[in-house]
Amino acid sequence: MAMIQTGRLDLSSTNPTETSGGDTSTFTQVTFPTPFPPNSEVIVFVQVQTFLGPDTPGVRIHGVNINGFKIRLNELVGNGAALADGKHAAESVGWIATTVGG
Repeated sequence: MAMIQTGRLDLSSTNPTETSGGDTSTFTQVTFPTPFPPNSEVIVFVQVQTFLGPDTPGVRIHGVNINGFKIRLNELVGNGAALADGKHAAESVGWIATTVGG
């Protein structure tokens, strides 16, 4: 049986848009209320719930595991270049995490 958890956080960005993969130093750690069972394959879906900043807030996640994931607002990037300065007002971001399979 699949296990599902949900949450919401307020997330902002005071950093430039990240244009290279792998640097998670500006990400925020989200910890699940209850860890998923060991060896579970966990997937996470996120969605910005508000429209408070003028630039489009891309959302990046990384390091999903049974205990949580890392997340940041990362304003849009096109052709490897930032399309905005990366600084963004606090937005409400909702998330849902579930295990894969039964």
